[in-house]
Formats: sequence, C-alpha cells, structure tokens
Amino acid sequence: MTYRFSSQSEERSPFVRIGRVFLNAARNWRITSADISKEEDAQGILPFQGSQQFKFLNKALLAPDGSVEDGKVSSISEIEEAKAVLRLVPIWTTCLGYAIIYAQSSTLFTKQGVTMDRHITSRLQIPAASFQSFVSVGVVVFIPIYDRIVVPIARSITGKPAGITMLQRIGIGIILSFLSMVIAASVERERLKIVVEYGLVDLPNATVPMSVWWLLPQYLLFGIADVFTLIGLQEFFYDQVPKELRSIGLALYLSIFGIGSFLSSFLISVVEKATSGPGQDGWFSDNLNRAQLDYFYWLLAALSAAALAAYFYFAKSYIYNRSNSL
Repeated sequence: MTYRFSSQSEERSPFVRIGRVFLNAARNWRITSADISKEEDAQGILPFQGSQQFKFLNKALLAPDGSVEDGKVSSISEIEEAKAVLRLVPIWTTCLGYAIIYAQSSTLFTKQGVTMDRHITSRLQIPAASFQSFVSVGVVVFIPIYDRIVVPIARSITGKPAGITMLQRIGIGIILSFLSMVIAASVERERLKIVVEYGLVDLPNATVPMSVWWLLPQYLLFGIADVFTLIGLQEFFYDQVPKELRSIGLALYLSIFGIGSFLSSFLISVVEKATSGPGQDGWFSDNLNRAQLDYFYWLLAALSAAALAAYFYFAKSYIYNRSNSL
C-alpha cells in the first residue's frame, strides 16, 4: 500500500497572496508602465504569461523601494490569481440585484399572504409562511425538466455539452426574478383594489376576500429562477478561479446573498423614511391595506431591469477579457 503526502506548510493562504498583490500594487502606484516592462523583461516574463486586463496589478512585481527583495514582491502567478478574482467583481456586483429580490419571498410575500383568504376547507386554513415551500417545489419540479428537456433542446441548438453557458444560465434566472416582481406587483395591485371595493382599508385584521393562491405563480417562478441563477452562480464562481482559490470563489458566491439581504433591509429603511411622515402612511405601513407594496415591487422590478442590463454588459466584457487572457 502506498500513499502520497504533500506538505504545503510554507505556502501562504490565498487571502494573504491576493491581499499582498493589491497592497504592493497600491504602494507602487507611482511606478510607470516602462518600469513594469523593464521588470517583466528582467524576470523573463513573456507577454502570453499574463493577462493584459488590470495591468496596474503588475506593479506588484516590484518592491515599494524599487528592489526585488524576496518576500516583498508578488510573483506573476499570484498577480494572475488576483486578476482572476478582480475579474469576477462586476458579475458579483450586478448579481446583488437578484439577491435583493431573493430576500422578498420570505418577508413581504408572507405579509401579503397573512391578509388573504387562506382557507382550503371551511375549517382548515394554511399558514401564510408555508407558501415558502412552493419555492422548493418549483426547484424540485423544474430540475428534471431542465435536465431532460431544456438542456437537450439547447444542446441541439448551440452544440454545447451543457446547452447554455453558466453566464447565460445566470442571466435567465435574473430575467425570471424580474418577471416574478412584475407578477407580485400586479397581484398586490389587485389585492388593494379588492380592499377598497369591500371597504377594508381601515380594517388591518380583516381577511381580504382574495385567495392566497394568487401568490402561487410568484413563488413558483422564484423556484424556477433559483434553478438557473443559484446553481449557475455556484458553478461560475467555483469554476472561474484557479483551483487554489476555490474557497474564495464559493465565499464570493455566498456573500452575494448575505450582502443582498443587508441591502434589502437598507432599501426598505430608506423607502420607509422617504414615503412616511406625520399622518401619512408609507409604503410599508403596519396596516397593509394602506401600504403600497406594489410600488415597492415595481421599484425592485426597475432595479432588477437595470441590474440585468449591467449584467449582460459585464458578462459580454468578461467573456471577451477571459478569452484574451487564456
């Protein structure tokens, strides 16, 4: 029996290596392109060995004092690692719009459901929060449809083994999340019409005579969007970094939804402060029959559309720069 053991105790962590690249590049901000070219020639670095994007990071090849003392400079491989992570930032940023919308299914959607008719029979009604399970139902139902129907059709059209690229998959999910906000806004607009029609505006605890099943399409659409975007993001951030940086790739993926939740709370706070006042109910009034959740959903739809446009722009740029760096 044999086994292989590799010791990497002297290897610096990815966070340290990348952090050192940015730190050295910042310290050398006065160094010119000519100085960088001289250093690359001195180290025998050929043009094809480094990406032409983010050339300013190549300043990390030199020590702050202009020397090349070992330990103070970064290698070309470490600089390329930093470039690979930095190249992901525009995609990461534009996907925050999806994360903000993602946070609504467990918050505002549930508040809507509480006010609606949730009876299955005359004596049995379902909790509003239980509708979140339909997001998972959408995922479970659509995954085999995606694998058995969508992928083969896309494969026959594009000729690619996966049918569509990871970036295309993410983009489709963002489009679906945009549509879910449009549907949510339309449903809430209809609910408020029924509230006015039945004179329930000042009765926050009254049940609006509108079935909670009206919320089902937006929940299911969220689940289908997850099949595209969540899985696509995980694959993308794991695949598009060197194998030594896979942990950073997954950290970037998870941070999208953590920061997106904070941004959602911040946006709600700003909107509430801007729309409420003395004697004036804001968009998030405690009395949901006086609130304007539909306006907020339209706002999210607009933000999603803007993020979608930026996403496709940066995705196209990413593909171009990625192909040129290989």
